[in-house]
Amino acid sequence: MWEERYKTPDYLFGTEPARFLKTHEALLTAPQTALSVADGEGRNSVFLAQKGLSVTALEYAPSAIAKAKALAAARGVQVAFCEADVLTYPFEETYDMVLGIFIQFLGPEARAVLFERMKAAVKPGGLMLLHGYTPEQIAFQTGGPPQAENMYTEDLLKDAFPDWTLLTCQAYEAEISEGTGHAGRSALIDFIARKPA
Repeated sequence: MWEERYKTPDYLFGTEPARFLKTHEALLTAPQTALSVADGEGRNSVFLAQKGLSVTALEYAPSAIAKAKALAAARGVQVAFCEADVLTYPFEETYDMVLGIFIQFLGPEARAVLFERMKAAVKPGGLMLLHGYTPEQIAFQTGGPPQAENMYTEDLLKDAFPDWTLLTCQAYEAEISEGTGHAGRSALIDFIARKPA
């Protein structure tokens, strides 16, 4: 499915980073390491690299990776792009930050597995950054999957990271314009938490 979605000449979600990253740009400082999970066409990983971070990006669809590599080349940065299924990829390294931006293609059970794998990839004292939709997004129909159970709530994310220090956990509505894939009034949520040292 994702290969077909990304197999277009344009960038489905645009080439600029998610507003979430721009909002929290102060956290993105060199020489940190970052892992971007289900990175898509590279807009977020390339932005991290532009900020001076050493970035690894995981993505399943070859057509998305091809676009991501082209974007990185156009912006003059290096990103380690890996073609991978995030549910089976061996998260062997640890990073200063692990990011999941609009990765709501998984139901609750698979999401719980992925979250545990992502947690293990964060260094002690490092950060988890998640950004996505709340269930209210279903009514807007401006992006994301049609399954409410795939969406995040503040309580869901807090419960998933019970011993982490919360820096941000906020649901809100905003107008976004991120390619044709995310456009219009949207029900969003930002989550940033620090792993116990």
